Amino acid sequence: MEMDLGKWATEHKIPDAVAMVARADEELFRDTHGEAEADTIFAIASMTKAITTTAAMQLVERGKLSLDAPIGGELTDMPVLEGFDATGAPRFSAARYSPTLRQLLAHTAGFAYPWNHALLKQYGTIDRPFLIHEPGTRWYYGINIDWVGRFVESVSGQTLEAYLREHILQPLGMRETSFLLPPEKLPRLARNYQRDDDGTLQLQPRVQPPVPPFFNGGGGLFSTAPDYLRFTQMILRRGLAANGERILSEASISEMAKNQTGSLDAGRIYTTMPTRSRNVDFHPGAHDQFGLGFLINPAPYANGRSAGSLAWGGIRNTFYWIDPARGIAAVLLMQFQPFCDAAAMGLLRSFETAIYNELV
Repeated sequence: MEMDLGKWATEHKIPDAVAMVARADEELFRDTHGEAEADTIFAIASMTKAITTTAAMQLVERGKLSLDAPIGGELTDMPVLEGFDATGAPRFSAARYSPTLRQLLAHTAGFAYPWNHALLKQYGTIDRPFLIHEPGTRWYYGINIDWVGRFVESVSGQTLEAYLREHILQPLGMRETSFLLPPEKLPRLARNYQRDDDGTLQLQPRVQPPVPPFFNGGGGLFSTAPDYLRFTQMILRRGLAANGERILSEASISEMAKNQTGSLDAGRIYTTMPTRSRNVDFHPGAHDQFGLGFLINPAPYANGRSAGSLAWGGIRNTFYWIDPARGIAAVLLMQFQPFCDAAAMGLLRSFETAIYNELV
């Protein structure tokens, strides 16, 4: 199998894509398809989470945050949504524990999204935070890292945009990564599509993203494939930037790459909004784990990444993984919904299989 992004994207009817692969200090592959170029800017959505997790771990190293103390603040004494009574009013119970930073980073704190939890979709939001399960008892994908971003701001005294720029993005040379998209960069924003009921991808209008009301550490960044690859290479270098500046300690990298969910089932997400996301199961038949910010596969993928690889993606079908055992990282960026659409997963699998057949 040759390394040919255009061939795979055409087979899976993907209009635009960028793919890159690298070792810690060497780029191995880059290719583009459609109107996308290497400097095309993508909304990377939940690929933001690993960068916000890195910020939180920096503050743990500096003694500003604790992994295991109750996180406190607005997340103290939250109610748990149990269901609804006969009149449709929500029923709440008192949580026995307040979540910790470790639980937030591992998605075991008790939060969800409306697109993956029926009760939350039905109830929406209230004027204070609430949980959908007791902290530490289940893995559930949700707004955990959104909250982490708020705590990074609180303890650092900086906005999340300013903190990330000073402590992570600039040291790594990630000059195109930001929560803000200046008007002059709008022409470089990737074309965005939505899968229609008849299966076609409908091009959405390209509009100037507004300045966000808050900087969403769980999903708000814009970035490019080369920029995000620089972040993954830092993880491969055990916390070092290309210039030797230390971003994270080796101990922090080890903690992020360690199973934080025990025997809990992690990584599978069942959708309540099929136009936003399909069901998510990156590794069918396997029992995967979650670290701090990363999905971890204890068993290798067939014709793919090694055991112990670190990965996640974004709701518009942006993906990455980091394979420390083989010393490589890969980034694949598309821009359409629903997430984990069959075509997107097909392109991801073609890309991954080719890497392990041709490059490593």
